[in-house]
Amino acid sequence: MFKKENFAFGAILGLIAPVIGLVIFKYSKFSSFSFKETFLYMYLEPGHKTLSVALSLSLLLNALLFTLFLNTNKDKTAKGVFITTVVFGVFILLLKTFG
Repeated sequence: MFKKENFAFGAILGLIAPVIGLVIFKYSKFSSFSFKETFLYMYLEPGHKTLSVALSLSLLLNALLFTLFLNTNKDKTAKGVFITTVVFGVFILLLKTFG
């Protein structure tokens, strides 16, 4: 699975990894609540502090993937992961600034 070497594969993995990170965050911090309750709270919370923390922590999986692909000389795939990480990062920055 990780032997592919193309930008699209990296972008797809870069989109999936933060979702997995959010699920891990939900189960570690809000295990007694449902997904709907958890994400509704994070969305409706003034300033979206919990949501921005969850999204920021979920990007750690992208950093792991980026490092993995970069160290195995899969530069195109690493570039796809990097671009999605930057897009997520800009979204988080906008959320923190204007949210």
